[in-house]
Amino acid sequence: MTAIHFAANETEIATSALGRLMHRYGQAPASRADVIVALGGDGFLLSTLRQNLGRPVYGMNRGTVGFLMNDYAEEDLPRRIRAAEETVMHPLAMTASTPEGEEHSALGINEVSLLRAGAQAAKLRISVDGRVRMEELICDGVILATPTGSTAYNYSAGGPILPLGSDVLALTAIAPFRPRRWRGAILPQSGVVRIDVLDPSKRPVMADADSAAVERVRWVEIRSEPSISHRILFDPGHGMEERLMREQFI
Repeated sequence: MTAIHFAANETEIATSALGRLMHRYGQAPASRADVIVALGGDGFLLSTLRQNLGRPVYGMNRGTVGFLMNDYAEEDLPRRIRAAEETVMHPLAMTASTPEGEEHSALGINEVSLLRAGAQAAKLRISVDGRVRMEELICDGVILATPTGSTAYNYSAGGPILPLGSDVLALTAIAPFRPRRWRGAILPQSGVVRIDVLDPSKRPVMADADSAAVERVRWVEIRSEPSISHRILFDPGHGMEERLMREQFI
């Protein structure tokens, strides 16, 4: 018997589904469940993964895009879960320092973004493994994306889709002004990326890791965190590799 814990976002369509599914299959405590079923959209799924480290999460779409979600259906749910394919994802660990010297840490499953927080473009210096690779990038921001997150904000900003298991990250500029034609970079997953904000008082920048935001930063350091594993379940034939492949031919 599969012990299921259901979780839902606060929308009416999700909470209504939550009630029906709990009535049909019961509700195990999250701490003793074999699987967490997340009802909502991609953002809610990411939040559920962060709150349930090491426990498999099966998402059903009660949101909008639902790239990371399975189709919603109430029938034969335990069978679907037992047959599901598992993908293990490792997040990015972000450390961000403010002008006052305070440091904040957060994890990003999809990406870590730096975004201008004022009227003027950001001025950034980019280093990889302690070596400065770009002295000055003038832009609206930059994104460092995992393969899982490469189809999200990164792809919308013109970055590449990365194959799952490729052990690389995509560094993509948002509206670059100088160098105007910089196309970004593919970096090894083991690399440590540091981004320094030049003139943070005049050109403020915020940092964001999957919606965990630091409003003003002077530098951000980002690295992959292989010691943390997020487990996500997909219906057979609709796993992450297939989704990444399909997205490239839309």
